[in-house]
Amino acid sequence: MDNSKEMSFIDHLEELRWNVIRSLIAVMTMACVCFIFKDFIFDVIIFGPKKLSFPTYKFLCNVATFVNIETNFCAEEFPFVIQNRTMAGQFSAHIWTSIIGGFIISFPYIIYELWKFISPGMHENERKKSRGFIFITSLLFFIGVLFGYYIVTPFSINFLGSYQVSKEVLNEIDLSSFIGLVRSSSLACGLVFELPIIMYFLTKVGLVTPEILIKYRKYALIMVLILAAVITPPDVASQVIVAIPILILYQISIYISRIVIKKDLNKN
Repeated sequence: MDNSKEMSFIDHLEELRWNVIRSLIAVMTMACVCFIFKDFIFDVIIFGPKKLSFPTYKFLCNVATFVNIETNFCAEEFPFVIQNRTMAGQFSAHIWTSIIGGFIISFPYIIYELWKFISPGMHENERKKSRGFIFITSLLFFIGVLFGYYIVTPFSINFLGSYQVSKEVLNEIDLSSFIGLVRSSSLACGLVFELPIIMYFLTKVGLVTPEILIKYRKYALIMVLILAAVITPPDVASQVIVAIPILILYQISIYISRIVIKKDLNKN
């Protein structure tokens, strides 16, 4: 017999509280590690997409050279500088970047704590079939973060950092603005790539069916384009690049929803 069924509402809240506390401890521990390795976090990771030696730019430069077209991906450097205008600006950037880094690194453990909280309420066979939950959820998240970092971020920096309304205006980008773009692009894509997992649980609780997902697919397309416009620079190429994987994930979500419904029907 599962003892979790005998737990009161207060007991569940207490258990959730400790899950949250342990997750926060993991995030802060990894944040401290990121804080210590400041040079690597900033010089290699954060400011990596600012350098035209970044892998994405080198690849696009090689492609442009191969097809014989001109591009600024083959230039020596971007026409902008990064500056700090506030006394605590660099320290604040260091703190918040460390916390975000701690969250990204700790994500598998956070999912593990979430799984520990919800798994007692599941049947034994459901727990066995869902053992890959932590791995799949973490994998999707990290793929999304890498997609945001290596695809969305470089295109955003290339477009926004090179854009000028006039030669009279120089691009002197504030430190918080640049780091915010890198962080938001990577983290947003990481969370967006969790769409199949979200649809799985929504199907399990009966809020979503394959028919609903198919019926509202055209509205989902509009929402995808809006989302792509929010997390990318205002050029069509970048928005299409982001929209394509999201649409693929939506189709995967329909397939997953069908599998869940089919298994539930077989049980009955």
